[in-house]
Amino acid sequence: MNLPENFTGNIRHAFGERGAQWLQDLPGLLHQAARQWQLSLGEPFLLSYNYVCSASRANGQPVVLKIGVPNPELESEMAALQTWAGCGAVRLLEMDQENGMFLLEHLTPGKMLAEVEDDEQATEIAVTVMQKLWQPAPANDRFIRLSEWFSALQELRPHFGGGTGPFDGKWVQQVETRLPELLADPNPPILLHGDFHHYNVLQHDNDWLVIDPKGVVGPRGYEVGPLLTNPLGFANWRDARQTTQRRVAQLSEGLGMEKEIILNWAICHSLLSGWWDLAKDNSGTEYAAACAHIFMWLQDQ
Repeated sequence: MNLPENFTGNIRHAFGERGAQWLQDLPGLLHQAARQWQLSLGEPFLLSYNYVCSASRANGQPVVLKIGVPNPELESEMAALQTWAGCGAVRLLEMDQENGMFLLEHLTPGKMLAEVEDDEQATEIAVTVMQKLWQPAPANDRFIRLSEWFSALQELRPHFGGGTGPFDGKWVQQVETRLPELLADPNPPILLHGDFHHYNVLQHDNDWLVIDPKGVVGPRGYEVGPLLTNPLGFANWRDARQTTQRRVAQLSEGLGMEKEIILNWAICHSLLSGWWDLAKDNSGTEYAAACAHIFMWLQDQ
């Protein structure tokens, strides 16, 4: 298969030898999925960490096939889609958990929230979709815990010999101070998308639905973090500070969430995102820092 180098590189970096073997097995997995679900396979979409392509069933129904290296995150995604059952999220049609394969409805027209030019309208849509998704976390252990994600930040200072490296010390200290209180939210934990941003919310007829959920269990406030750091390059907009101020006010009113909590979660998410980028390719911290500085600026207003 003529797979993009960035895709194969991502797989090998994330999964090592198991990922390299999966890439060799991918043609067979595609053949198996086509036979198992009677599919005619089309072209792949933009590939990152999973193979995703258009397909059609024997009755002509357009669908999307997604195949990934079996891992807890992929399992959590399937479990989240099962739980939501099409309410606020793309509908899961079939799944083969053992082989990391699943079939999704094809969203039409598939316009991304990032394509909505009016940012206030886009934020309003985001609020509506979040409210559809959020529900008490089901009583099972198939989902990622938000606390597990943030536990990775415990490695930050040791990694830099007790310092904070490219991350501003004030930023890191604020996260270390505020995060325990945020994670100790007394409200029942919620099943979150976990990567809720403008490229993971798509139009389907007259509705808007999420794709690619992480399926994370934790306080609902975390969900606003990825949204506030997007679309890509948002922190470099000329009016980024004013837009963030308006977004935070809109999210606060729409979600019934205090502005300070929204900003604290956004600051914490930015650091986690920057740490992940650093771990991935030893770069990418600049954008996370630019976002955090906007949020911290707004706190001082």
